[in-house]
Amino acid sequence: MIIRKEEPEDFRAIYSVIKDAFDNAEHADGNEQDLVNALRQGEAFIPELSLVAEQDDKIVGHIMFTKAEVKNTTVLALAPLSVLPEYQGMGIGTALIKEGHKIAGKLGFGYSVVLGSNAYYTRTGYEPADMFGIKPPFDVAKENFMAYRLRDDAPAIQGVLKYAREFGI
Repeated sequence: MIIRKEEPEDFRAIYSVIKDAFDNAEHADGNEQDLVNALRQGEAFIPELSLVAEQDDKIVGHIMFTKAEVKNTTVLALAPLSVLPEYQGMGIGTALIKEGHKIAGKLGFGYSVVLGSNAYYTRTGYEPADMFGIKPPFDVAKENFMAYRLRDDAPAIQGVLKYAREFGI
């Protein structure tokens, strides 16, 4: 498997991967693939943190981290993470997260925040975001709003997460 930065020629395949990955997801609104397209056009987009997983010359997974804010500190929002259904359970999502974390830390970001399954994301080191002083901007179960410290020297932060405007939150 190869993990690399997405390229414009990948956009159509990425759109399909995201759509297929979320078609039968328990918590999905059906527009995750359109959100990715919108985020690419926005100010929160970080090209180095929109990654694909390739296997057998086929894009089988995608992850995107975009800028978010906690008071005056820029953090990252992980959303969405997508793996084709027939490739799920093979470690592709975990590999995408770990590579994204590595790149994000080198770029100087201190935290990544995700809203998702605590059974899944805790396996990659995510913990309840309130442990880091990060609060959600909406009502959500504490165990599903998580954060990951990307760098040991990340300063303590405290406040409500503000997502990029493309999220519509």
